[in-house]
Amino acid sequence: MLRFENVHVYYGQVHALKGITGEVNEGELVAVLGSNGAGKSTTLMSVSGILKTRTGKIIYEETDLTQASPYDIVKLGVIQCPEGRHIFGGLTVRENLLMGAVQRRDRSEVKKDIDWVCSLFPVLEERAGQTGATLSGGEQQMLAIGRSLMARPRLLMLDEPSLGLAPVVVQTIFDVISKLHQQGVTILLVEQNARKALQIADRCYLMETGNMVMGGTVEELRDNPEIERFYLGGQAQ
Repeated sequence: MLRFENVHVYYGQVHALKGITGEVNEGELVAVLGSNGAGKSTTLMSVSGILKTRTGKIIYEETDLTQASPYDIVKLGVIQCPEGRHIFGGLTVRENLLMGAVQRRDRSEVKKDIDWVCSLFPVLEERAGQTGATLSGGEQQMLAIGRSLMARPRLLMLDEPSLGLAPVVVQTIFDVISKLHQQGVTILLVEQNARKALQIADRCYLMETGNMVMGGTVEELRDNPEIERFYLGGQAQ
């Protein structure tokens, strides 16, 4: 479904992605692991068209995304839920969800999808009339994911969905991600919490300083001593 072919991306003179290569197959949940500054978020923003590649290609279902606009990429069903949530604080929860469906014209189906999102995150139904700014951090993250789902993604890209959240909220978020995967949504997950990501992913890539240094199935990476030492804090469980 999605392929990276020797992708190089720069921030000015800073070489952020150094020839990464990888793929996400339809129906998979693929996690990208690594520490701050590894290039994980840059990878997602390159797929979304927010950052342009210097060289290399990003192919989605045989369409070259490297010169496509973010607007056209969203129309293809490639949807990113950004790090930091970026909800509309002055809009209500319901209005935020509707913003995720702004390119859709099937209004009756939009209503059904709001109900579906609220079934995944019941607190959003309880807070439907509140503005986004009044929500807790965890509720805002649920809203950000829900807004992304309103676009009916064929490829859902989640950037650090657990960042800064309490453990109980993190578990709720990962439970929903796992449920979406079971329902057939293809997911590319960027996450610093390697232990949680390895519990739900099919395959993982490990990034360091703009390079894809390792990739494989969850079982292969979970048993790798480098993953254990640097990203799991010791013996994997």
